[in-house]
Amino acid sequence: MRKKQFKAESKKLLDMMINSIYTHKEIFLRELISNASDATDKLYFKSLTDGGINADELQIRIDIDKEARTLTVSDKGIGMTAEELESNLGTIAKSDSLNFKNENKDNENIENLEVIGQFGVGFYSSFMVADRVEVISRALGSDSANKWVSEGVEGYTVEPCEKEETGTTVILHIKKSTETEDYEQYLDQYRIEDLVKKYSDYIRYPIVMEIESQVPDKENKGEWLTEVNEETLNSRVPLWRKNKNEIKPEEYNEFYKQKFYDYTDPMLVIHSKTEGQATFDALLFIPENVPMDYYSKEYEKGLQLYSNGVLIMDKCSDLLPDYFGFVRGLVDSADLTLNISREVLQHDHQLKIIAKAIDKKIKSELTKLLKNDREKYEKLFKTFGVQLKWGIYADYGMNKEGLKDLILFKSSNGGYATLKEYTERMADSQNDIYYACGESEEKIALLPQVEAVKEKGYEVLFCTDDVDEFAIQMLMEYNGKHFANIQKDEVDLSTDAEKEAMKEKNESSKELLDKMKESLGGEVSAVKFTNKLGSHAVALSAEGYVSLEMAKVLSQMPGGNEGVKAQLVLEINSEHPIVKKLEGADEETLNKYTKILYNQARLIAGLSIDNPTEFADMICEMM
Repeated sequence: MRKKQFKAESKKLLDMMINSIYTHKEIFLRELISNASDATDKLYFKSLTDGGINADELQIRIDIDKEARTLTVSDKGIGMTAEELESNLGTIAKSDSLNFKNENKDNENIENLEVIGQFGVGFYSSFMVADRVEVISRALGSDSANKWVSEGVEGYTVEPCEKEETGTTVILHIKKSTETEDYEQYLDQYRIEDLVKKYSDYIRYPIVMEIESQVPDKENKGEWLTEVNEETLNSRVPLWRKNKNEIKPEEYNEFYKQKFYDYTDPMLVIHSKTEGQATFDALLFIPENVPMDYYSKEYEKGLQLYSNGVLIMDKCSDLLPDYFGFVRGLVDSADLTLNISREVLQHDHQLKIIAKAIDKKIKSELTKLLKNDREKYEKLFKTFGVQLKWGIYADYGMNKEGLKDLILFKSSNGGYATLKEYTERMADSQNDIYYACGESEEKIALLPQVEAVKEKGYEVLFCTDDVDEFAIQMLMEYNGKHFANIQKDEVDLSTDAEKEAMKEKNESSKELLDKMKESLGGEVSAVKFTNKLGSHAVALSAEGYVSLEMAKVLSQMPGGNEGVKAQLVLEINSEHPIVKKLEGADEETLNKYTKILYNQARLIAGLSIDNPTEFADMICEMM
C-alpha cells in the first residue's frame, strides 16, 4: 500500500502542529472528545430532519489498554467515508465541522448545532502523545468502513476495514516515557478521568469508560477483588445553563466548593445570562474568606473561560479587574474568536465586551446587597474592602466613579458609613467631609483633633487601612464636598473672631515658639498655639500634601520611600495650664518641656520616639 503525503503538505507545518501550537500535551484529549462531540452533533442534526436515530444511544467512549499501550476514543456520530478521511485528515487545518455548519446555514435547526472544532488542527494534537494514530470510521448510510493510519510527518494510508456501527474510533499508540516526558499518565484511568472532568465535563453527550476499583471480598475477609464498572465521567449539563429558578442554594454551594476547592459556602453567588454584543453565561462567587495565597505572588486572578461548555482557559485574568481579583467563577460563551489552538483568544474585542459586562454586573449585585442586606455587605467589606479601595486609587483613579459608592468607613457616629450616608447627614453649614487616620478606630477616637471636631457637632470618618488616604486623595471630592484631614494644619473650624484671637496669641508669643522650634532641631516646621485640641495639651499636625499617616505608609513601602516625611507642626492648646509653665520657664527647662511635649505628641499620633529612655528620665525628673 502506497503511503500518501499530507496535503497543504509541508512536513515542517505538521511538525509545528504537533510540537508548537499547544502549551500542554494533555490538551489532546480535549480535542479528540470535542471532535467526537461535533461528529455526534452532526448525526443528531440529521435526526431532526431524517428521523430514525435514537438520540439516547449517542455517547462517546474511552478505552485504555495498558498492555497494548493504546488509548481509544470512540463515537457513534456521523462517521466518514474514505474520501472524507483523506480530505479531512489528509489536509491540515481543514475543519469539516465548520464546513458542515456553513453548508447547512439555511436550515432552521442549525442553531441546535454547537460546533466546537473550527480549525481542523485539534486532531493532530494526538501526535504529541502518540507515535502512531489509527482512525476507523464508517459513515452514516454506508455499508463499508475505512481505516486511516499515520505515524506523523511521514504521511498516512487509507484502506478498507470492518466496523459494525456508524461512527469513528481513534486509537492512539502512546509513546514510551522519557527522562523529561511522562507518557504513562495517559494510560492511567484516574488521570484520564481527571482530564475529562477538567476540560470536557460539560460535553452534552455521556463520556463513558470502564473503571477498575478494589472492593472487599465478601467470601474471604481481608481479601480484595477487582471490580470493573462502566461509568459516565462527565456532568453533561452545566449548572450555569440551567434556569436560576430551578437551582437550589445548596446546588450553587456544592458546585462552588467542588469546583474551587473551598470548604465554606460562598458569601455571594452571581448567576447571569447576557445577550447582545456578546452572548455568554456567567456564574460568579465571592468567597467567605480571603484565599490563602491572595496577597502572595503565586495568586492568579481570573475566571475559567469556556466555549460551548469546553474549558479554554483555567485563569483568564482579562475577565476581571484587579479590584475584583477575589471573585471566582466562570464564563461560557460561543461568541469567542479563538486562536488556532483554542488556548488563547485570537483578538480581545469580544473579551473586552464580556469583561466590561461582568464588571458592571458585579458592581450592580454589590450595590443591591448593600441596599438590601447591610449586615452581609459589611461582612463582605471587612474581608475584601481594602481591595475595593485600592481599585479607587489604582490606574490614576479611572475606576473611582464606579467604586466610590461601594466603599465604607468606620464613623465617629458608630458603625460603618458610606460617603453618601455621610454627606446626607452633613449640617448645612458644613462644607467638607472630615476624616482622621490611625491604626484603629479606638485610637483615632482618642485623638485630640477628633474630640474637638465632635464637640463642634461634626461627624468624622475613621481611616484605618493603609490605602484609605490614598483613595481619598484620588477621589478629591464626593457630591461637591471636599475631603479634609483634621490632622492637617490647615483644617480650622474656629469662628473668624477665634481665628483672629489665636493669630494675635501666636504673634505675641513668637519668641517663645521660635525657641521651642529651635530646641527640637528641625524635627518640626513650626510650633504654634491652637484652640482645636479640646481638653488635650498637645498634638501633632502636618503641613503640605503628605500627612502623618501617609508618611508612615510610604516609609514602610519598598523602593526607597524612607526619606518621605511629613512637615510636622507641634500644636499646643492655648487654654491648657501647661502654657503658663512654658511662659515662666528658663531656657533649660523650656527645652525639656518642649521635648516632653513633642514626644507626647508623637505617641498620641502613633509615631515612635527616638529615645524612650531620655523621655522617661525627663518625666521622672520633672515629677
